[in-house]
Amino acid sequence: MPHLSLHGLRRSFGTLAEWVEAPTGVVAQIMGHKPSAIAEKHYRRRPLDLLRLWHSRIEAFMLEQAGIPQPEEAAEGLRLVKAR
Repeated sequence: MPHLSLHGLRRSFGTLAEWVEAPTGVVAQIMGHKPSAIAEKHYRRRPLDLLRLWHSRIEAFMLEQAGIPQPEEAAEGLRLVKAR
């Protein structure tokens, strides 16, 4: 798909995150942006589980909008991968 770029995918992620009402600071942290405000730099410490929760919600919304079914048990949380 030559028309796709990493920058375009990142921009789409940020835009679609608004549709699930993800907090701006959470989205910025998931995307790897540096904190821009004093409060973000010094007072906001988000645990990985909270970021994972929001990431899963954003991912589920994207898959839903694309018409890709997602199994109920995989909707949120870690996925177990069995080794062969």
